[in-house]
Amino acid sequence: MPRPRGRARRVTLTSDIGWAYAAQMKAVLLADLEAGQVIDLAHDLPAHGVREAAFLLRAMAERFPPGTVHVCIVDPGVGGRRAALAVRCRDGSTLIGPDNGVLAPLAERLGVERVVAIDRGRLAAGERVGRTFDGRDLFAPAASLIALGKPLSKLGPASTLHPLRLPSARRAPTQISGEVLHVDRFGNLVTNVPSAFLPKRAARFALRVGRQARANVPFARTYEELGRGRLGLLPSSFGLLEVAVGQGSAARRLSGHPRSSVTLRWSVGRTSSTRGARAAHNRK
Repeated sequence: MPRPRGRARRVTLTSDIGWAYAAQMKAVLLADLEAGQVIDLAHDLPAHGVREAAFLLRAMAERFPPGTVHVCIVDPGVGGRRAALAVRCRDGSTLIGPDNGVLAPLAERLGVERVVAIDRGRLAAGERVGRTFDGRDLFAPAASLIALGKPLSKLGPASTLHPLRLPSARRAPTQISGEVLHVDRFGNLVTNVPSAFLPKRAARFALRVGRQARANVPFARTYEELGRGRLGLLPSSFGLLEVAVGQGSAARRLSGHPRSSVTLRWSVGRTSSTRGARAAHNRK
């Protein structure tokens, strides 16, 4: 007899496994849930990029309503010794995925209330085919049970969550040091530097990404203001400083990638009155 539908919690899916494998996870979930209750966030994350996925999961999932079930599958150690976890957060949300750090930044943001290790023997998930697809064979069945209202204790014994702290930028009087957290599909380099760190007045910006250095890099509020083909700095939608090339790829131009070091320097002296004035001058 099919389980009752219609009152289950939302389930989000985030992974690096691509759409063909994601479809198999959704088939498991849709045996119990309505289609509108399963929400794909991304399945094209960089393969095996645990830290980048942890950053993106936090950014994507923290805005969802309390009580949402978030499943994240970026799992280089699938089938190995790493634990499979379900984490109940203080807002009522549940995070499900491998204990390799990918859940930790979102769990910390939402507040950890309880952690259990998922015991597949308690899931009634049917026969397992191999040990390389825990997304389908372990995490999706666990998410389905939680979405249908089963208590976390039914999934397995108490456990702990492996920490993963994303790096923080460092600010000095005339310098900021940080690194690239994410490279988006346009080749923009999203750094860990809060946009608010950038000084309101500066004679120039000298930028170094890894071994690539550039002088007199402008700050712009929009890609249109930056201009086609120009390298510059923008405040990203993450609230973090972004290195971009207008209608181009900063990653390609600067050989940037996640974990690339980023250094920004400026001199204090004769200054423009505002960033906007400086950008306007650059367009003349």
